[in-house]
Amino acid sequence: MVAQPLAEKPRRGAGLLAVWRSAPSSFRIGAILLGIHILLAVLGPFIALYPQQQMMAGRPIQGPDLLHWFGTDQLGRDVFSRTLHGGWIVMVLSISGTLLGVAVGSVIGLACGYVRGWVDEVVMRIVEAILSIPFLVLALLAVSMAGPELAGSPVLVVTAVAVIYAPRIARMARAAALDIVTRDYVTVARLRGEPTLSVVRREMLPNAMGVLLVEFAVRAGYAPILIGTLGFLGFGMRPPTPEWGLMISEYRNLLTVQPWAVFGPGLMLSTLVIGLNFFTEGLSRVLGRSPMRGAA
Repeated sequence: MVAQPLAEKPRRGAGLLAVWRSAPSSFRIGAILLGIHILLAVLGPFIALYPQQQMMAGRPIQGPDLLHWFGTDQLGRDVFSRTLHGGWIVMVLSISGTLLGVAVGSVIGLACGYVRGWVDEVVMRIVEAILSIPFLVLALLAVSMAGPELAGSPVLVVTAVAVIYAPRIARMARAAALDIVTRDYVTVARLRGEPTLSVVRREMLPNAMGVLLVEFAVRAGYAPILIGTLGFLGFGMRPPTPEWGLMISEYRNLLTVQPWAVFGPGLMLSTLVIGLNFFTEGLSRVLGRSPMRGAA
């Protein structure tokens, strides 16, 4: 009797490589761009040639050269070094604000979809009223209502992003909950007498995670634009923080004499947004979801 050879276990690396090869091209492009930005955000402060606030690192309003890849600004600060330092600020603010908005919106939407009745009607009418406000106007209202004490603080920027995203996430989470609440495992949990919070956390949240994951990726793709817009309008981070939108606002007067000062942070912001949108589109295809791509 001939001994049969043992079947080889598939290697984990080979499985990941197969998934990578089978993923849509948009997912791969977005993942590469996003990986580059994450790497620059982590290593940027260490590989920057100059401190972010060092004045007279070169001649003021100097064009790009080997020591100043994006040139210098009015104070002689190296624009490339400031752009690298600003990477982690944009990433942390975007991810933190999106996470907070997804967390709050998921709890509201899943709870309303589970409880239903008059509570659902009242909460959803409030959500729809908030959604009728243009997102930029809503962000400016949230920043203005915080008062001058919190103006320019990272906490306020993160909160403003969460205030905009929470109603949108709540509507999507409620739509997913209305489908999940009819499943047998939710009915069994109800018959066991589990409290509402337990059913939402243990039964509904894990099964709605696919929708929420795609929505998180979509909103995270718009968050840098929102934060950059607030910074450009003067409602975001305070100077001299090297946040990309704020840097574009500070350097817009140099467009005719030193356009690289605007081109540098603008290039980083645009490639980050493009990478996030490609990654989101590919992720939605991988998970078989169709996220809502309306206003941010």
